[in-house]
Amino acid sequence: MELLIDQFRYLVGAYYGIIEMDEYDLKVYLLKDIENYIRNFVEQNPISNFNYKEEAKMIEDNLPLITKLQDSLLVLNKIDAPIEIILLIKKRIKKIKEEN
Repeated sequence: MELLIDQFRYLVGAYYGIIEMDEYDLKVYLLKDIENYIRNFVEQNPISNFNYKEEAKMIEDNLPLITKLQDSLLVLNKIDAPIEIILLIKKRIKKIKEEN
């Protein structure tokens, strides 16, 4: 069960990572794809006594941007996303690391 919760967390983290990618013009389409992926995951792997919305809100508020972006790289590979967004995310991660 803990494995399913961790998978849900990185899927949601990826969603919020993509939200931060304003420089990508087609992000709304990508967000819809990730949202559908999350919905399918939840339908196929129901977790009893788990508040999905509360967990998603916690991830949105508390997970560092760099982690959200790293999560998005994992998910983008699964949904066969365009290489353009992957490169933009890697560039953004590198910039964040350089600033810290």
